Amino acid sequence: MANSRFEYVKSFELEDRLLPHCWIVFRIDGKGFTKFCDAHQFQKPNDSRALLLANTAAKMLMEEHSEIVLGYGQSDEYSFVLRKNTELYNRRSSKLISVFVSYYTAAYVSQWPTHFPDVPLQYLPSFDGRTVCYPSNDILRDYLSWRQADCHINNQYNTCFWALVHSGKKPSEAQGILKGVSDARAVVEVGAKCSDARAVVEGGGRAGAVVEVGARGERRGAVVEVEEMEVVVEETRWWCRR
Repeated sequence: MANSRFEYVKSFELEDRLLPHCWIVFRIDGKGFTKFCDAHQFQKPNDSRALLLANTAAKMLMEEHSEIVLGYGQSDEYSFVLRKNTELYNRRSSKLISVFVSYYTAAYVSQWPTHFPDVPLQYLPSFDGRTVCYPSNDILRDYLSWRQADCHINNQYNTCFWALVHSGKKPSEAQGILKGVSDARAVVEVGAKCSDARAVVEGGGRAGAVVEVGARGERRGAVVEVEEMEVVVEETRWWCRR
């Protein structure tokens, strides 16, 4: 910005630099995705096309920004972990959010025809984002475990709910059956075992969107690898390398 008497307006800008020496987690969430899923007739309870599309967009974001070392996604959300010592965009929260959200959204839209070749995009999807700092490996692992546990619980419910609906019950009847029921009873009711569900649906997405964690090595610019791993368990190869 050129020096002028108007330069004082910069003093109104907020300093939003994130804490140093902390893991930065950026999470992106779909905005109004229930309506979006209905408009594009996503398969219930899980649409593999949508999951793979989210995974693809996440991988593209990670390949574009080497400071992202891990990605985990489920449903319409995705979490990305940046290196503890990253100085990307001077660790400014607003800059990270705006760049990552815009890139992920652009990737999602650009790859739509590949994953939904017979379903025209009715309107543009939108996403929001946030950043949080976690000071230790243990807390970061607990965050990822929280998101994977949420994925597992939601998938169990949705699998049972839609199995009941597909069997002929009304949505309200299915909700009544599942209200307050234990996992075992729910599984018996629908005649299915949650353990038989595809891992990508039940566990969440790594390096992609509902059950895979995308991770890269310590070397900047390393290739993003898709690994099947249980983030809740601490004795995994990725955690041992931190």
